[in-house]
Amino acid sequence: MNKKVAWGVLGVANIAMKKVLPAMQRGEWCRIAAVASRDLKRAEQAAKELRIPKAFGSYEELLADPEIEAVYNPLPNHLHVPWTIQAAEAGKHVLCEKPISLTASEAISLIKTRNRTGVKIQEAFMVRTHPQWCKAIDLVRTGRIGTLRSVMGYFSYFNRDQKNIRNILEYGGGAVMDIGCYLIYTSRLIFGEEPIRVLAIVERDSEMQTDILTSGILHFPSGQSIFTCGTQVAPYQRVQIIGTMGRIEIEIPFNAPPDKPCRIFVDEGSDPSGRSAQTLEFDVCDQYTIQGDLFSQSIREGTELAVPLEGSVSNMTVLDAVFRSAESGKWEEPELTEWLRHE
Repeated sequence: MNKKVAWGVLGVANIAMKKVLPAMQRGEWCRIAAVASRDLKRAEQAAKELRIPKAFGSYEELLADPEIEAVYNPLPNHLHVPWTIQAAEAGKHVLCEKPISLTASEAISLIKTRNRTGVKIQEAFMVRTHPQWCKAIDLVRTGRIGTLRSVMGYFSYFNRDQKNIRNILEYGGGAVMDIGCYLIYTSRLIFGEEPIRVLAIVERDSEMQTDILTSGILHFPSGQSIFTCGTQVAPYQRVQIIGTMGRIEIEIPFNAPPDKPCRIFVDEGSDPSGRSAQTLEFDVCDQYTIQGDLFSQSIREGTELAVPLEGSVSNMTVLDAVFRSAESGKWEEPELTEWLRHE
């Protein structure tokens, strides 16, 4: 059997064409074998640009190709679940872009599909396997900053294009779905536990109705996380991880550059300006290459996935709670027990 897994791609989304696919093509375990679009000419153009052997004019044709072993799904958010299910039922493993669904109940359907078909399904939280995040988590677990108590995260950009899928409500657009999911996921990852309750405030665009500025508090058994995400403010991102004896700052936590080193700062707090912080620098790498290789390796070797699907369901229960809290104006509990009942 060929070491490299044969991948097919659903759609020609910008993130796929510009970031993910070129990175996967540089990997040791991935081979991009086909791309599909509902417009054959677009598929053929994409295939030509990235030197992909096959181009299909429908997603169904790609899923019917026996050569394809795994599928990358970067379609608009509302199409994540239906096409992931169709791919799984065609016997293909699926790496699906975040958020993996629009609601926790939708994500539960993927658990059922995975269990029925036996394929691997993973949400594309590429940050999980980037060396800077691996190191940050290790430092927390080994007590470098004492007892973890607080996480603060910010992620934003400016985009008011009404035609952009990130700004179309029925497509699953909005700040929380697009970038807030990272802040919630990494907060859960850092604490290594689930939040007990959630409090959130949401500001929506008067015309598009998508959330454009959302802030939340996640109350964990061991501490608290606060986050803000926005789609109509200056681009910025940062994560602070604070314990009883120090803090860790992740300089570029989510859009880690593939062409220059990343840095995190470990500070015991002796200088309020942060000048006393130790700088840890990581070799140049591409988080999308790492993600694709580890998923493919998991297929070949039967190992566990870096981002288990059960955790993705849990993440969606928190996103659901964020929106419920914004509506009720009260603390809301993520409904973890509800989805566990479906298992």
